[in-house]
Amino acid sequence: MRSLRISLSIITVMLICIGIVMIYSASSIYALDVYHDSTFFLKRHLVFVSIGLILTFFAMAFDYRKLKKAAKPLLLVALVLLALVLVPGLGRQVAGARRWFRFGIISFQPSELLSLAMIIYIADFLTRKKDQLRNFWTGYVPPMMIMGGSVLLILLQPDLGSALALSIVVFLMLFVAGVSVKHLGLALVAIIPVLYVLIFSVPYRRARIVSFLNPWADPHGSGFQIIQSQVALGSGKFLGLGLGHSIQKLFYLPAAHTDFIFSIIGEEMGLLGTLALAALFILFVVKGLKIVSLTEDRFGYFLGLGIVLMIALKTVVNMGVSTGILPTKGLPLPFISYGGSSLVLDMVGVGLLLNISRSGEYP
Repeated sequence: MRSLRISLSIITVMLICIGIVMIYSASSIYALDVYHDSTFFLKRHLVFVSIGLILTFFAMAFDYRKLKKAAKPLLLVALVLLALVLVPGLGRQVAGARRWFRFGIISFQPSELLSLAMIIYIADFLTRKKDQLRNFWTGYVPPMMIMGGSVLLILLQPDLGSALALSIVVFLMLFVAGVSVKHLGLALVAIIPVLYVLIFSVPYRRARIVSFLNPWADPHGSGFQIIQSQVALGSGKFLGLGLGHSIQKLFYLPAAHTDFIFSIIGEEMGLLGTLALAALFILFVVKGLKIVSLTEDRFGYFLGLGIVLMIALKTVVNMGVSTGILPTKGLPLPFISYGGSSLVLDMVGVGLLLNISRSGEYP
């Protein structure tokens, strides 16, 4: 698997480098205007990259199978942090959402840690209960209860996008492991009315769906962001306006360096640049799944599968939102978007994936 490790490492480094360049390009004008420092976000992002590199090497350096013993404590810590972030005075509130802890220049989003902790827990559960997975009470109910409690805490922030992403990844892991399709189907049927209420009973979520269906119905309100995103992508044409020459980043497109950085890439680097970026992510997923398929250890198989699925899902959703194919969800583009905890934990995930590729080397 050495060639796979090298390929996956090179692809990841390329994505991170693209993110560094594009974050500076997308945020420099905004940072200069608001913080009087054009490199404000770039410097912070480089701090997160450095932290991510240290933790990635750590994730590669030990026998990942030891995580089986740490699965439950790690999940408990993540759940406690997720509960604490909801406490006024502890969690940082931004735009009505309480999702972050703030430590000096470092912001930490516990839901990102929970996603990785949940993947580790489910991988451990599927390993321990491999002969009981088709049993309703022992193979299905326990992971559903744990996932349900976790999703509830995420929804209280509120963060529907992260809750849906985590739920989809867990469902796919259970499906691949052989959990009864009938049991999973019953859960999906039960979730649909809950999802309907969660979306249409909250005004801003309902507005997102309306703007997704017809952004021009409210071009200066709920449809503004997606319209500006599509303008950016359309303006880039085939070759783009050139690196640093985006017009939409000049206070037209909100969240240009975070959730909608893909649109700025399209504007500056054109269709060619977006296709090249999409190709890198496809290669990442292919190489990641290849590592998973060659892994003989069951725990490593499901741990690697969960990591690849989560990164792939966030990529598809982010690109889908930027192009108007999917309703707006606050999920960053892995390795590319500005966002400390998301970047760091995605890099840790890659470190674990590279570690799993060495599973045959462990005694």
